[in-house]
Amino acid sequence: MESEDKIMKLTHTNQEGKANMVDVSNKAPLFREAIAEGFIRLQPETVRLIRENQMKKGDVLTVSEIAGIQAAKKTSELIPLCHPLQLTKVSVRATLKEEGVEVVCQAKCKGETGVEMEALTGVQLALLTLYDMCKAVDKRMIIENVHLIEKSKKPLEDANI
Repeated sequence: MESEDKIMKLTHTNQEGKANMVDVSNKAPLFREAIAEGFIRLQPETVRLIRENQMKKGDVLTVSEIAGIQAAKKTSELIPLCHPLQLTKVSVRATLKEEGVEVVCQAKCKGETGVEMEALTGVQLALLTLYDMCKAVDKRMIIENVHLIEKSKKPLEDANI
């Protein structure tokens, strides 16, 4: 159990307990990167239709990847108190597996705050897009295990960018 001096204070509330956007103006810009992943469990017939590119709505893997990129870029508009970031890279990869589709999103920026919310948002929207594009043929889809794999930060001069 954590001692009281190690318990972190909530950063998105002010002294009165009201919602508050964190002030990052005194933080140095760093190279920041985050990777998140998630999975959508599909019926075997749905996997087959995707593999054979036979879904009526088109290439669900590519469309979901584009949706994830667009979502990551709009994270601050979707999540209250999230800082708008100047993203330098977002990539989303949707990979067909035997039991569904795995989605991985990587987000990068040079800034004062991390990009994990952008990576997580990219994964979630890619998965929701897959759900939307497959819902006519699969009523038992499950979106699961969306989580942050890693996040990092380093001084800009050490980033090799």
